[in-house]
Amino acid sequence: MLQPSLDFSLPYVSTDLRGIGGVIRATPEDFVVEEVPLYEAQGDGQHLYVNITKVGYTTKEVQFQLERLFGLKRGDVSFAGMKDKRARTTQTFSLSIGHKPVSFAAEAADKIRENLPVEVNWVQFHRNKLRPGHLLGNRFTITVRELAAPVAQAAPTAQAIVARLQQTGLPNYYGPQRMGDQGANVRQGLAVLRGETQKRDRWLQRFLISAYQSYLCNVYLARRLAMGEFEHILLGDVAKKYATGGMFDVVDVAAEQPRYAAHEISFTAPMYGSKMWPAQAVAGELEAAILAESGITMDVFAQRHVEGTRRLGRLLIPDLTVAPAGDALVIAFMLPKGGFATTVMREFMKVDDAQLNAVSEEEDE
Repeated sequence: MLQPSLDFSLPYVSTDLRGIGGVIRATPEDFVVEEVPLYEAQGDGQHLYVNITKVGYTTKEVQFQLERLFGLKRGDVSFAGMKDKRARTTQTFSLSIGHKPVSFAAEAADKIRENLPVEVNWVQFHRNKLRPGHLLGNRFTITVRELAAPVAQAAPTAQAIVARLQQTGLPNYYGPQRMGDQGANVRQGLAVLRGETQKRDRWLQRFLISAYQSYLCNVYLARRLAMGEFEHILLGDVAKKYATGGMFDVVDVAAEQPRYAAHEISFTAPMYGSKMWPAQAVAGELEAAILAESGITMDVFAQRHVEGTRRLGRLLIPDLTVAPAGDALVIAFMLPKGGFATTVMREFMKVDDAQLNAVSEEEDE
């Protein structure tokens, strides 16, 4: 079967501003991630919430160690989102420990400190189990070293990029990690969809298909930016409210464009699937054209039981800051769950995506 051409290039919002170059993750402490909770632990209940800071361990490795330490069965220790190994990350785990005296929380904290190579920040009881997605997002503090110019020159450039991104937002691209090395995940996902291969591991098969969906989502966002339509709402867009998450069809562009400019709403991008909420009119024509170019139809998604969804199209990062630190720059910001820090960093650094692909950001989706 004829292999389609895949284009992984993504345009910048700040394309007229030169990059600062540099290297991230010279050490794990150069990439700091702090989970932002959806809710706080209440202090009572049968689930023990443990907030830890780790370096050099994956979330799954800590999960396994907590299960073993407290004699819990598989699944009794859960988390809201995975965090990377090669970073300094702070996140919360919940242990389905049953009803215990309040003093057990302090005892558990001591036990973890004595047996696990992590920092324990706090331990509290809560009434419900922590589940994937139970977070608002993640706060990042990233140090960029080996800049392309001295910090005195790089800092003003970075500040200009901050101003641009705060004004326009940026496309909610999936990071190169999702695509795999030289797009390997995407190519395998396409082969699965086309029935050319099948994976025995169901999770892996779903992940590879999602990588191809993510690729098409990136194509849509790149096309919209290249067309000059990133800063506009289109007739037929499926829009999303930032404050509430509510979604609606855009039937009056004149009424909705001021809300888009005021950062009240965003368009959404397609994660193609058989039950995806489709855009209409002009926006619908764009996403239909991209799907047609792929050679994959909605019937194919239906046959593979891929339902699809919609993804927030524009990331807003109002708290984005840049500060010099010796001969480096420190960039700090918060992203909602599902957002990729590398999507922000590529705007600043403008380096080859292969350098960003080395950043194995684990995800919350």
